[in-house]
Amino acid sequence: MSSVAISPKTALIVRHVPYEGLAGFRAPIESAGYRLSWIDASDPEFPEADLVSPDLVILMGGPMGVYESREHPWIPHEIERLKARLDADRPTLGVCLGAQMIAAALGAQVYSGPEQEIGFYPLSVTSAGAETPLRHLDGARVLQWHGDTFDLPRGTEWLAQTDRYRHQAFRRGKRVLALQCHAEMGLDPRIDAWIAQSGPDLDAAGLCGNRLRLDYYRHGPDAVVAGRQMISAWLGELH
Repeated sequence: MSSVAISPKTALIVRHVPYEGLAGFRAPIESAGYRLSWIDASDPEFPEADLVSPDLVILMGGPMGVYESREHPWIPHEIERLKARLDADRPTLGVCLGAQMIAAALGAQVYSGPEQEIGFYPLSVTSAGAETPLRHLDGARVLQWHGDTFDLPRGTEWLAQTDRYRHQAFRRGKRVLALQCHAEMGLDPRIDAWIAQSGPDLDAAGLCGNRLRLDYYRHGPDAVVAGRQMISAWLGELH
């Protein structure tokens, strides 16, 4: 009797800057049976990249704003292809800028917030979020690194907030999850690149890079544990 080989599930990671990758999320995603591939927004083939076919697409963060299409002409192309994926109800995860991309693709406004939110802040999960994989992040200090925010898209559930920003996470059904926070970060040494690339933002927020690095070492490991639990639970819901 011949056996039929089962192809591994595919996960495409979209990086908007090279120093923002899967970090702590990589292990649980690979453990769930996904074969990973990456594409950068700076790649010449990115404007034509297929964002619909992969079993899972993960949109990572970046310092640019969704509304900065003049400076980054790939942004509207990404949103257009992301909309096609969301219309097909394909499993999609967005982190920080990625979450804002999902909000925009679902027709919500993305805009500058009242202040920079950079550092580790406790996440408060809503009553709806408590019934989802976000429950693993309730009360956890997770890394925030943003100054933009978004309106909650129609047809989605609001899942989490911080004291500074109300919209920290939402989902549409079980297949589309958007996280403003960086629950993947806490052990990855690329935090040094984040700090080095964010001097003006840190100055504007009155933050010291060395203090931020110390907080990373202090709170990061627990944040990654919670983030991995959350991602594993979410992936387990994808059937």
